Amino acid sequence: VQLQASGGGLVQPGGSLRLSCVASGSIYRINSMAWYRQHPGKQRELVAFIAIGGDTNYADSVKGRFTISRDNDRNTVYLQMDSLKPEDTAVYYCNADIQQTRASWNRVNVWGQGTLVTVSS
Repeated sequence: VQLQASGGGLVQPGGSLRLSCVASGSIYRINSMAWYRQHPGKQRELVAFIAIGGDTNYADSVKGRFTISRDNDRNTVYLQMDSLKPEDTAVYYCNADIQQTRASWNRVNVWGQGTLVTVSS
């Protein structure tokens, strides 16, 4: 199982970007999906989380600006980022809790490779 993230890039303050992350491989069901970010020299932090039923949770720093969503048919999670600020500059990682068979215990936690978002004028 692997996750492939895309959509990062350079954007001006106040601009928008949309990140995507596609899961592939042996997948029975994707339970939770999430986006994390890591600023240089700092620990990775949770940005947004979405459960299989669609419940979401956001870091306080991005509430009202970022929106996480998922397409279960495409095994894909998105992060729509609006009103971007320079402090949003970071490497963004997707994460998924994936059940590989009907057995609920047969789960793996997988990370994507990271995509760089740079917010600068």
